[in-house]
Amino acid sequence: MLAAAERIVPDWPAPPRVHTWVTTRCGGVSEGRYASFNLATHCGDAPDRVAENRTRLVSISGAPSICWLDQVHGVAVVDAGPNVTSPPTADAALCRSSARACAILTADCLPVLICDRAGTLVAAAHCGWRGLAHGVLTNLVARLATRNDTLLAWLGPAIGPTHYEIGNDVRDALFDTVPAAIVDSAVRPGHGPGKWWADLYALARAELAGLGVTRVYGGGLCTYGDTRFYSFRRDGVTGRMATLIWLADGP
Repeated sequence: MLAAAERIVPDWPAPPRVHTWVTTRCGGVSEGRYASFNLATHCGDAPDRVAENRTRLVSISGAPSICWLDQVHGVAVVDAGPNVTSPPTADAALCRSSARACAILTADCLPVLICDRAGTLVAAAHCGWRGLAHGVLTNLVARLATRNDTLLAWLGPAIGPTHYEIGNDVRDALFDTVPAAIVDSAVRPGHGPGKWWADLYALARAELAGLGVTRVYGGGLCTYGDTRFYSFRRDGVTGRMATLIWLADGP
């Protein structure tokens, strides 16, 4: 018998019109390494099982049509309007109507949800170190074209700073584009020479703060250490969770 799907509820004061749904790996039909609520089509799972999981997600969440993305660790942003039919190549999406839900797939990278206090827009971003280094959140906030101090952000499940080890190459790449003080505070020595522990949450908070987005919540769920979540670093071949945000009908 299948277990019921488990939902992570964001701990942020979003307005009532803003709806969210964050999945775990529980409640779907996938098997083996993908058990059981894998929502990604690109990781080797059976397509029919992914399709069934996506159908279940819409049914249990009540989300409208979902704008899935072809995520490439880049900084492109797409407007998740009704004209978007096939998954666009992008790592962030925004929407100003109740017709679509923005969705991010992750298994260690950081999903970031954004809305405004008035409940007129929603957005989501896929933030690995590459996206954060090259400004995916900066690009997304610029596309929202609103006062940044009216925005709220929530940081979803991601690999935590005690498990995300990087090498000199990644640390050096961060120094190329991120202020040194931020890198120094978010990256600390790891196990042995040339190894470092990186804090994706700290990098995201710093980028948002630099944009004037100071109402930032979440950032306490580690995908590596919590077996409710898929983790690529922990398991290698694995599925993906989904983090969704959308606007309900109404003013």
